[in-house]
Amino acid sequence: MANPRSPGAFGLSHAGQLFTKETQAIFYNWKQLPVQRMLDFDFLCGRKVPSVAVIVQPGSQGGFQKVFFGREEVAIPQVGSIEEAAAAFPKADVFVNFASFRSAFESSLEALKQPTIRVCAIIAEGVPERDTKQLIAYAQQHHKIIIGPATVGGVQAGAFKIGDAAGTLDNIVACKLYRPGSVGFVSKSGGMSNEMYNVVARAADGIYEGIAIGGDAFPGSTLSDHCLRYQNIPQVKMIVVLGEIGGRDEYSLVDALKAGRITKPVVAWVSGTCAKLFKSEVQFGHAGAKSGGDAESAQAKNSALAAAGAIVPGSFEELEGTICKVYGELVGRGVIVPAKDVSPPEVPMDLGAAKKLGKVRAPTHIICTISDDRGEEPTYGGVTMSELMEQDANVGEAIGLLWFKRRLPRYATKFIEMCVVLCADHGPCVSGAHNTIVTARAGKDLISCLVSGLLTIGPRFGGAIDDAARYFKQACDAGQEADDFVEAMKRKGIRVPGIGHRIKSKDNRDKRVELLQRYARKHFPSTRYLDYAITVENYTLQKAANLVLNVDGCIGALFLDLLSSVGMFTPAEVQEVVDIGYLNGLFVLARSIGLIGHALDQKRLQQPLFRYPWDEVLYTK
Repeated sequence: MANPRSPGAFGLSHAGQLFTKETQAIFYNWKQLPVQRMLDFDFLCGRKVPSVAVIVQPGSQGGFQKVFFGREEVAIPQVGSIEEAAAAFPKADVFVNFASFRSAFESSLEALKQPTIRVCAIIAEGVPERDTKQLIAYAQQHHKIIIGPATVGGVQAGAFKIGDAAGTLDNIVACKLYRPGSVGFVSKSGGMSNEMYNVVARAADGIYEGIAIGGDAFPGSTLSDHCLRYQNIPQVKMIVVLGEIGGRDEYSLVDALKAGRITKPVVAWVSGTCAKLFKSEVQFGHAGAKSGGDAESAQAKNSALAAAGAIVPGSFEELEGTICKVYGELVGRGVIVPAKDVSPPEVPMDLGAAKKLGKVRAPTHIICTISDDRGEEPTYGGVTMSELMEQDANVGEAIGLLWFKRRLPRYATKFIEMCVVLCADHGPCVSGAHNTIVTARAGKDLISCLVSGLLTIGPRFGGAIDDAARYFKQACDAGQEADDFVEAMKRKGIRVPGIGHRIKSKDNRDKRVELLQRYARKHFPSTRYLDYAITVENYTLQKAANLVLNVDGCIGALFLDLLSSVGMFTPAEVQEVVDIGYLNGLFVLARSIGLIGHALDQKRLQQPLFRYPWDEVLYTK
């Protein structure tokens, strides 16, 4: 029965072996696991050079992808286009295409147009039939070879494999694919190929080459294409074919057998004989695996193959025994000299896999006690997002959980939010806002604008909260009188942090300070440290009218009162908060809001590059 489909890309030609131990591939659309499996196979086979020469990642500007080659980590070059990869690596003549079905046609066609590409493996399922037919036509005209679509690829035992072909390392070792056997194998199914590699390894000395042509209705190469190749490969002594219900591909193999183009023993089986048990048409796993009539049934194909001279078992269960029998006869006649078993090198286990199996103890790299994203939803301090939202948690509560690892009472979180609101901005003239504005007007991005402003925060601008808390706490805890404290600081040449303002004075108080004091006296269990700070202010005001308690000093003192009186922190923990620098963090958080506002404001107003006029600069020698 004639095959209505045109021959494959090399159909009845004298093509032979596709891959060798020196074959290298261009891998399209980076996937870590398939690439690593290819290189692990390389190592098992004793290759000196990785089989993946370069990775094409569309849109990439270059760089590398790190993978392991045996015990060593190597960097595989990455480029942004197929043309660039082919030009840079002309010896890489296999194109392994992991593009999705949406872009598989364009990328495969571009690869086939490269003069250096000889074989194209298309992994994606669901490539439109019209696209596949165009690829097949182009490949035939230009003597290129297509494996797929909808394939796992193929394997040249002891030399080269495509992507995930042959499955895991354990399966590869069990199938003895690290060294060549005597059997050429071809199938439509990738999954069944993995199983059949095992069957052939048990029944014979393993495969020499195995190909899964793919399960779509229009594969780029056919079962007979590869069987004809195997006929031309001296190392292949027998051929095993696993077909399936649907389509007429197997009949091209029937024709080749009848014409005497294939003379090596062919053991064949077509799966899907159970379809006869169903009253209606059955669609199996592959797009092409459905019977379109009696001639496409598994029974009809098996009968035609047997009549053409193939060795067809009575059932799939008898397939292994049939392979074993044919192999034994060939060994007995001296046609096959069984391949010697060798011990492959052991591929090192990945750290992640070894940890799961409990084979290694690996130290962690960081420690985190404030949040966890491993469960169904993130947690802050052990509290789930759902719980926080259901309880109308505010920003202050998030700060309490993430900074202080406590669920602070509502009055405390309200105080934190007050500090954020009151410190969010202080106009465009302060150093942080000025820097942000100048940076924004220079055309920089938002993050750069924010950082330029934040970098001005320090002892002279907004960074005095921690120091104010530290010195007020030290003096208050020691029972030091306010005048002694101020004079002692003066003798040390240290300005009292939290005291003094360039604008505010005794008669022009900072409204922010008044609001914070009023809230604390109403809600805090104790204001001991605030009271001490006010006694210090009373003394410093005798020296100058602008030496008032400023917002930094007020926040520093009130945070001491909050932590000391809320009943959740030990004295040592309160001291740690001051020493580590928690409180300046509050100013940084708050002022970031204003700095972002200034940056956005300048961009919205489309302000030009800032430059000081000459008359605002003192030029002097």
